[in-house]
Amino acid sequence: MKLFRLPMARRDDLSPVAIVDIGSNSVRLVVYEGATRVPVPLFNEKVLCGLGREVASTGKLAPKAVERALHALHRFRAIIDQTKAKTVEVIATAAARDAENGPDFVAEAEAILDAPVQLLTGRMEAELAAAGVISGHRHAQGLAGDMGGGSLELVDIADGTPGDAVTLPLGGLRLIDVSGGSLKKARDIVDEELDKVSWLENGKDRDFYAIGGTWRAFARVYMAEIDYPLSVMQDFRIKAEDALKFASVLDHQSQTSLAGIREVSSARRETLPYGALVLERIIRRMKPKSIVISAYGIREGLLYTLLDETQRKEDPLLVACQDLAERRSRSVDYAYELCEWTDTLFGGAGYPETEDERRLRHAACLLSDIGWRAHPDYRGTQSLDTVAQGNFAGVDHVGRALLALAVYFRAEGFVKDELSLSLMELIGDDQVKRARILGAAFRAANMVSASLPGVLPHTPLSFEGDRLVWTLPAPYDNLDGERVGRRFKTLAGLLGKEDEIRVGNAVEKAAV
Repeated sequence: MKLFRLPMARRDDLSPVAIVDIGSNSVRLVVYEGATRVPVPLFNEKVLCGLGREVASTGKLAPKAVERALHALHRFRAIIDQTKAKTVEVIATAAARDAENGPDFVAEAEAILDAPVQLLTGRMEAELAAAGVISGHRHAQGLAGDMGGGSLELVDIADGTPGDAVTLPLGGLRLIDVSGGSLKKARDIVDEELDKVSWLENGKDRDFYAIGGTWRAFARVYMAEIDYPLSVMQDFRIKAEDALKFASVLDHQSQTSLAGIREVSSARRETLPYGALVLERIIRRMKPKSIVISAYGIREGLLYTLLDETQRKEDPLLVACQDLAERRSRSVDYAYELCEWTDTLFGGAGYPETEDERRLRHAACLLSDIGWRAHPDYRGTQSLDTVAQGNFAGVDHVGRALLALAVYFRAEGFVKDELSLSLMELIGDDQVKRARILGAAFRAANMVSASLPGVLPHTPLSFEGDRLVWTLPAPYDNLDGERVGRRFKTLAGLLGKEDEIRVGNAVEKAAV
């Protein structure tokens, strides 16, 4: 099955989209480059207002929190004007929905922003969270949980469609409020609410997609604890049993003890133990396979709903890789020639390859030349870091590391440094070899093509018994050289084959 080139809007064709998210803990503005398959923020700012801090006990939004939020909205309106965003979406969640003075606050917000505020129901929140997970995670299957300051939304996702959903009063600030700051009382409250969700057990041996700043903070601390080589949150996976053990430790931590953990911001120290508590109780009931951190939530879900059906079906990884190739490589046309040229090396007589691995190979081809403008001494490490920590969706961390190593080997050959070694340990020997083969293929191809289009389609690869043959017919025979031979020998050796470069008359004799 071929992966066809994707039609994409260029930067100049995009119109910014602003989303204002009035949550129970934070008020945030994200201005996206446009309504595209892979959200790219032009501007991102949040203000921790704590709108939901006293709603459970007083029934109202606290005056100081309202004042802080409205001040932030004035600034956000000015930023929106600066970005010239014509599409402005404003959503408000549990705190504004549940508070007695919520309608008055919403009216003031609408006047400031000059845009309607969509007051989301619990079901709407859950469906937007599910849309975010579906947008950011390829073939998402499992339960998603979005924990905010005022509520927790749970939703079942199967075959790209949200199913059972519920909203529970288990947001971090709300739990602090109703429990009086007692984790022991909070545990009883959490258990009582989760006991009402009979379908939680449907998540057994499936993934649990954890959304929200509190659970991202949980993952950040866990990454530091295990000395994880990547810092990107999207699609970070933790085995359920490991997450349970770690959550059981964190949900007993005091503010004083958390203050010594630099990975936890002061704003998250208060809610982190409660987030860990909720996650622990969910794991015990659901018995999931893995906890998957999703950086894609209701804002990304809202943006996803603005796309047409064709855009929604696009592969987010390949869209992002093509976009990067168009912006940074010498030629995106060459990248697609490289996709077809390397098809011969994998599957069939070549190195074994699944359809998912083929997809990753084509992504690697699109990324293979993104570092060409960097200084040669840093080209490899800069390319590796760009990919390893980049804004990609639809790829797990193993796939991300494979792509990063492939472009690193393309630039540096097969030298080792601390960063590449840590990624090698993350993905295992087979995937490291796959990355080496890709890097070797990219290096060889560059020597005859200069990473520009028009040559590779006329200089094909083929397997003949125990030999890998590279054909350089006239007028491309003059492209042969010592470095070409050395790099091709390395590629053939990685595939367990002898190398043969067939040039000029040798091509004609072989044809006869």
